[in-house]
Amino acid sequence: MSTAFMFALLALFGWGFWAFFAELATRYMRPELAMVISYFSGAAMISVYLLTRKTELTFSAKGVGYAVLGGLVSGVGAVAFYIGLSQGSTSVVTTVSALYFTIAAVLGIVFLGDSVNMVNVIGIIFAVLAVVLLAQ
Repeated sequence: MSTAFMFALLALFGWGFWAFFAELATRYMRPELAMVISYFSGAAMISVYLLTRKTELTFSAKGVGYAVLGGLVSGVGAVAFYIGLSQGSTSVVTTVSALYFTIAAVLGIVFLGDSVNMVNVIGIIFAVLAVVLLAQ
């Protein structure tokens, strides 16, 4: 198993438990406050990770610009996600929002030149169908 796949599995479980705990948090407080606390905690953990690494942190204007844009649209998604959790079913909100990868895949193909083959297309179609069925 590749290292990238192992980290993808770790992300899968991390985000899965994050959604579960986010749902619990929205049962006891406003979703906006739960989101701020969650993201602050995550930023603190990431900061500790970065401080313990032995690599140099380098910045570029383009990289910072894209990171800021990514943070802004991620914030929109997070607000929508937490409000969705507070008003609906965890199984529906998490499965529908999990389709974000289809947007990323299409953008990667159109703008970044990512390659795609018929198996990839069929996989995306099946993933969308699975999410639609899970959200019922």
